[in-house]
Amino acid sequence: MIEDDKDALQHLIEKELNSNDKFLKPDFSQRNGRELLAFYLQAKFKQLQAFDSTASKPIIASVRNDFIQNFSRRLISNPDKKIMIGITGESASGKSTICRAIYDVIKSFNMPVSILTTDNYFNDISALINKYGSFDKLRDNGYDIDAPESFQLDTLKNDLKTLAEGLDIYAPEYLPNGTGVSLPKSKLVKTNKVIIVEGIASMYDGVKDIFDIKVYVEADLNTRKDRFLRRAYTERNQDLKNALKHWDYILGAGLRYVQPAREYADLVLNGDTDMDYFMQLLEYIHTITNNFISA
Repeated sequence: MIEDDKDALQHLIEKELNSNDKFLKPDFSQRNGRELLAFYLQAKFKQLQAFDSTASKPIIASVRNDFIQNFSRRLISNPDKKIMIGITGESASGKSTICRAIYDVIKSFNMPVSILTTDNYFNDISALINKYGSFDKLRDNGYDIDAPESFQLDTLKNDLKTLAEGLDIYAPEYLPNGTGVSLPKSKLVKTNKVIIVEGIASMYDGVKDIFDIKVYVEADLNTRKDRFLRRAYTERNQDLKNALKHWDYILGAGLRYVQPAREYADLVLNGDTDMDYFMQLLEYIHTITNNFISA
């Protein structure tokens, strides 16, 4: 049961906090201090994987073999660089929920973090919608809304590089009201130590290599369909016929444009897990990375 998983994880957190067997806090300004932390994190992450694998609903579906080693090497060689996290997954997989959970946990520990959604980088298609009469009619006439060429990928790439370099940006804003309007340089996004970017375009060619951590979120097909239709009714006022037609489009687009990202993701996460359990896992990661004895 998930409650048993959460109780066991809480016990691990408390055990870590109350342990008398702690490292002296390394000097992270020195390379050998960062190397010690990297070695320690690799060992602890393996323990975390082992624990999660026994849970009733594990959050970690798979981990790229060289992920921890590569990320640790990056922390050692360039500790001041912003940590860029890209999160993708098919529609209604749970990627936005997982993104928000990561943000909330990081924020709760007073760590600076920003979120950017690639949905705001859709091209302005207001003229096309006016021509065909509605978004649904535009789609039915062959417009491929999720294709890479339907996004402002050059702008997205430049904005991500700017954030990674420590500068704020003004991102475009795509209005979710069916008009297809994109407002250029409309939303202020501040640069921070951790920058989370969520959306299918985060893993498109020319963009994905900017990220230090690539996350793919997946969920059961029936769960995704239920979520998608519920969202269509409550948030987008779509009737059932149009919602089902768009769901069929989403399935095809996901196969073509999103699923390939699973192959090169560093982490594949289960978007149908218990979010309280997931947030506890993040709390545990924070605990093990900050639970040192001060000199």
